[in-house]
Amino acid sequence: MESRAQMSQSLPTKHHRPEATYRSCSQSLPLDILWLPRSSFRPAEGELADCVLVVGVSRPKLAAALLSVTLLSLFLTFHVLYDSALYSIQAASLASAASENRKILQNQESHSRTINHPMALRKRLRAPRQPRPARRLPQALIIGVRKCGTRALLEMLYLHPMVQKASGEVHFFDRDENYALGLEWYRSKMPLSFKGQITIEKSPSYFVTPEVPERVRAMNSSVRLLLIVREPVTRAISDYTQLRSRATPSAPAQPLAPGHPLPDAAKPFEHLAISPDGSINMAYRPIAISLYHAYLHRWLEVFPREQILVVNGDLLIEDPVPQLRRIEKFLGLEHKIGRKNFYFNETKGFYCLRNDTTDKCLRETKGRKHPRVDPAVVTKLRKFFIQHNQRFYDLVGEDLGWPED
Repeated sequence: MESRAQMSQSLPTKHHRPEATYRSCSQSLPLDILWLPRSSFRPAEGELADCVLVVGVSRPKLAAALLSVTLLSLFLTFHVLYDSALYSIQAASLASAASENRKILQNQESHSRTINHPMALRKRLRAPRQPRPARRLPQALIIGVRKCGTRALLEMLYLHPMVQKASGEVHFFDRDENYALGLEWYRSKMPLSFKGQITIEKSPSYFVTPEVPERVRAMNSSVRLLLIVREPVTRAISDYTQLRSRATPSAPAQPLAPGHPLPDAAKPFEHLAISPDGSINMAYRPIAISLYHAYLHRWLEVFPREQILVVNGDLLIEDPVPQLRRIEKFLGLEHKIGRKNFYFNETKGFYCLRNDTTDKCLRETKGRKHPRVDPAVVTKLRKFFIQHNQRFYDLVGEDLGWPED
């Protein structure tokens, strides 16, 4: 940098002031700060200050230090400005996300009335869990009647993808020793099912056991009840046939001694159904069970008529599909069982089941050949049942059209 003497020599001389004025402006400072007359730069006009401040640095190290401080100050200033701008952008983004989350939670709360909790949104955004099967108490029961096709009906309904069935007759409601075990024991006997499927159990003796209606209502007052019936005389003969097949087949080589009558299983149906005086033997179990109205009124005292569907077992054997469509509607199921699920077995004389993987017929004990019964006895029994059938028709609100002779 030029010295003071050199600067003095280079100044213009047009408006040169006396040396005393120059010296009066000069100051001796560490940073070589020099006050110069303004007239040294340009002509003075008006009332201006007499001196101008000129700052110079004559030491290189000091100049480098000042430059470093200046650059550091600029860097820090820009860094603070950058951080402040970045913070403002992030804050605005978070505020926008929080606002969106609140809107989502409010919409979900207004639709599903869920608990307004900070974790609620996170829970809803998780992937849905895979459904797991569980054992559930039955939502429908086949309550009877014995020898009217309860097993066939259960297997047919099992063709529906939304139906699960208990594997055997549980006899929970009609046997005191089982009922005493409680509902959890009963649940353990049910099959695994998914939510939305219907679990069905069948035990034909439910229909005729007095305690069962109240016990069933205690389990589930909205349970759906399926009652399958057949023409009473045909049902009684089928019942007799099964009882005889279960008896010991061996017959005595010699006539029994007096006082030892033949067991019922060894007697013909006519001798059991008709008393020696010619009247109908209403104490004979197969005849008594065919008096449907005597048992149905107990169920109607506990359950409304709409919860009981009467299935015509004779029509189910002849053509299963129409009857199954009624049952699907009654159970609230979509129609899935059709003619593709059945084929007629000429040997057995009834329909067998078919699904996508296999064909299935009921076991050999089903569809046994009935013994020949005296037609006069059949006619007499049918005339006897006319009034009882009519009472049953009145209870169910439907005439099933059973023969009267």
